[in-house]
Amino acid sequence: METEAGKWRKFSVYRFKYSALFLLLVVSTVFFLQRNINVLKFQNKITPTTPVPNRQHINCSHQQLSPEERRLLDSIAWPETPRLPVPISLSTASDPAHSTFTILPVRAGGQWHVGDELEALIQICDFQGRPKQFGGDFLVARLHDPELGAGVAGRVVDHLNGSYTAVFPLLWEGQAQVEVTLVHSSEAITVLRRLTTEQPGRVYFKSLFQSGSVSETMVCNVCLPPTQPLCNYTDLHTGEPWFCYKPKNLRCDTRINHYKGGFMQNLMTKEDTLFQSGVNMKVFISASGSDNVTVLPKEQGQPEVKSSTVKPEPVGYYYQGAWRALGGTTVHQFNNPSAISQCLTDKVVHLHGDSTIRQWFEYLNSVLPDLKEFNLHSRRQNGPFMSVDMARNILVKFSCHAPPLRFSSIPTNELHYIANELDRLVGGSNTVVVIGIWSHFSTFPIVLYMRRLQSIRRAVLRLLNRAPGTLVVIRTANLKALTLSETLTNSDWYSLQRDKVLRATFKGLNVRLVDAWEMSLAHHLPHSLHPQTPIIKNMIDIVLSYTCPQKNG
Repeated sequence: METEAGKWRKFSVYRFKYSALFLLLVVSTVFFLQRNINVLKFQNKITPTTPVPNRQHINCSHQQLSPEERRLLDSIAWPETPRLPVPISLSTASDPAHSTFTILPVRAGGQWHVGDELEALIQICDFQGRPKQFGGDFLVARLHDPELGAGVAGRVVDHLNGSYTAVFPLLWEGQAQVEVTLVHSSEAITVLRRLTTEQPGRVYFKSLFQSGSVSETMVCNVCLPPTQPLCNYTDLHTGEPWFCYKPKNLRCDTRINHYKGGFMQNLMTKEDTLFQSGVNMKVFISASGSDNVTVLPKEQGQPEVKSSTVKPEPVGYYYQGAWRALGGTTVHQFNNPSAISQCLTDKVVHLHGDSTIRQWFEYLNSVLPDLKEFNLHSRRQNGPFMSVDMARNILVKFSCHAPPLRFSSIPTNELHYIANELDRLVGGSNTVVVIGIWSHFSTFPIVLYMRRLQSIRRAVLRLLNRAPGTLVVIRTANLKALTLSETLTNSDWYSLQRDKVLRATFKGLNVRLVDAWEMSLAHHLPHSLHPQTPIIKNMIDIVLSYTCPQKNG
């Protein structure tokens, strides 16, 4: 039997051991909290459904793809493109100078009439003049008559064997000239795909953190390597992710601005040769034979010539410089300030998006002498802006979308997610909402863009549910001039992928579309990120036609 003294000695030993263990746990807990407390202090709170990300899990894929997202990705899949030889050689790459297109003749040797569909067969060859044996090149085509101010976008079909077919509807009498452009070779597409996969953060951003006289500048992005503690600015309502590296001496809530930090051009050796303006990027392909046809008037009882390849289905075309829709709302010309002002009387116009939407605000300000801009002392690049016509009770507002945003310095309190802005609107028959968001998402995995659009789509549905009379207009992407640096960050191929996603996301909703892609492709003016005034005028005419539809007859 143990003595009482022995029992007490054993109890004392146990008490010491457990007390030491308890003390060790307390010290460890305090150390852990002290080390991580700053990471847990967010400038914006996280929604209950968004877990606090630890540094081991922060990357560009914040969650798995949903079945709907996977279906959407499958629907926009691009044909497989070739693996590039090492070192890269242009000899086997697509060469527009050696490529040609041929207008296919009318069946049975007839003539072309309005209502027919014209086909052009395109053969892509390499720099040695050999026909390519696979597809994946990015081509665009249009049919136009410069003297008549007419133009329509063609639809290009990839036969996956080096040949393509461009199909056009014949919509006007007179001359119609085919124009085919190689935007990017299939080899260039291989590079663009790799950049998005391997370098999603190649455009990076910064924010200034400041408290009193102490300031630090930190790198920010939606995709950050987990090399140091992070500040998490995931939006409370939308769940949209955004992060900055945490300053060493300041808290996360001292962030005061956002701006583009720079661009890392990490091309492999000679990959830049695949993106040469005038050589293999945005270059016309010559015709083998004539590049134009004469179109006769539509004849009574004349059977129309239709394509056996695909239906072209453009949404509209230019005629005498004015856009004509091929279905839906008739587009009317608002050619003077009084017509525009009369349409917008008692209206509030909310413009949300990037600089291509800011153009619309600037256009309305320039053509309406009674629309006076209220000086909000905002930066001209990002706004916000507001203009008022007091006599007619017109209010026009612009605000840019939230990051990613490649603008100069923007105060953090001016970073607004479009979905949140829509949730603040009352809406109604006097409200016009315009949304245009695409260009600043080009370097990121397309899933990020898909989820931003899904967030906006849900907000649009909520708006239309509480105020069905609200007019919602979506502006699509457009083609642009391309240099090497512009291509690696904002290629037309990136824009095309996002354009397809945007159309699919809002399909079936009670929203209207301004097809900037076709409008920039069909017009004779050169491609530009910010289309020239004649194209903008036609876009505004479409919006005004949606706002004030005129009864025919």
